[in-house]
Amino acid sequence: MTVAIFLGSLLIAMAIGIPIAYSLLLSGIALMWHLDLFDAQILAQNVINGADSFPLLAVPFFMLAGEIMNVGGLSKRIVKLALAVVGHVPGGLGYVAIMAAVILAAVSGSAVADAAALASLLLPMMVAAGHDKARSAGLIASAGIIAPVIPPSIGFVIFGVAANVSISKLFLAGIVPGVLLGIALAITWWWLVRREKVAPPARASRAEVLKALRESVWALGLPVIILVGLRMGVFTPTEAAVVAAVYALFVAMVVYRELSFGQLAEIFQAAARTSAVVMFLVAAAMVSAWLITVADLPSKIIGMLEPFMDNQTLLLVAIMLLVMIVGTAMDMTPTILILTPVLMPVVKAAGIDPVYFGVLFIINNAIGLITPPVGTVLNVVAGVGRISMSDVTRGVMPFMLAQFIVMFLLVAFPSIVMVPLRWLGG
Repeated sequence: MTVAIFLGSLLIAMAIGIPIAYSLLLSGIALMWHLDLFDAQILAQNVINGADSFPLLAVPFFMLAGEIMNVGGLSKRIVKLALAVVGHVPGGLGYVAIMAAVILAAVSGSAVADAAALASLLLPMMVAAGHDKARSAGLIASAGIIAPVIPPSIGFVIFGVAANVSISKLFLAGIVPGVLLGIALAITWWWLVRREKVAPPARASRAEVLKALRESVWALGLPVIILVGLRMGVFTPTEAAVVAAVYALFVAMVVYRELSFGQLAEIFQAAARTSAVVMFLVAAAMVSAWLITVADLPSKIIGMLEPFMDNQTLLLVAIMLLVMIVGTAMDMTPTILILTPVLMPVVKAAGIDPVYFGVLFIINNAIGLITPPVGTVLNVVAGVGRISMSDVTRGVMPFMLAQFIVMFLLVAFPSIVMVPLRWLGG
């Protein structure tokens, strides 16, 4: 009955158009009434405590870094480098999108920001070259969702806070799976365009490649600084976000000189608006998380999943299918905040490594950004690329399938995630 009240009130509130953050608060209030615990002070205290978290400071700073990159020329130079390196091969513009997405993912951590940058820079080029617009938009959308998997990842920060799991370990564990997602996209793109008669751009000369590399070296330095700093213990993930924002600001204003003081106010406002949405979601979700603990919902979920508890692989498959279904109707951040306090006790009871589960969970939620009907990244690419939502949905399907295959391969072979983590994490 408790589970039904929580889910029912949440789904009804969302169905009538109430924003997700307020829907979470309403579901928390409904649980309070059911448990005879309603107290406005408890409600307010959990909302305040939910946002009062030092690790969550990473979110606004990574958001700011992504905004600066797109306006300050860092994203553009990364795309130019990818174009110079792989643009000349058959279907080369698609590989450029994938390569650029992987590099951008190691800088911004935001799927929406990366997808918007790639769609504005590459989609017109791909259409002009003769590639199918829907397929190209689908590739760009699916490449954009690599950002929450490769560090620095905003998704890992939110999950790490919600699940009390090391964010640094999540960052390190996401590197190989993120690259595998990119490889899966490249294979799928090759298969789809192998019969197309599209002339690729001319091969860049060695001088042009070196010029592109020289111009992008400052942008490429950011992921190196972050990963080396985390690995060597120079700074925490939260401090890494500050370093990323300051570094991006320095490069954009002093080195590339494409960002002026007059543009700073708009950039800070955009980052603040996005961060406010995320932080309010986190604060509202903490009310539900506290009540989920009080109502002992995890033990009820463990009882429901009892048949799978002796087999970690089957349990993970069942959980991943559940998250896939939720991801079709809900955005990434609320899904993490709602399901994490419910699923983590199940994962720990089954003896599954929380870091390994976190990587799978974030991959699944990232793919949820391109699953219709909600598909936040699909909407971004459709808007930026001036293409209908139905066409983007049609174009993304084969790439989304390839990424789901990678996810379930990681379920079947945990060492792909854990061995690199042990090596990098020392």
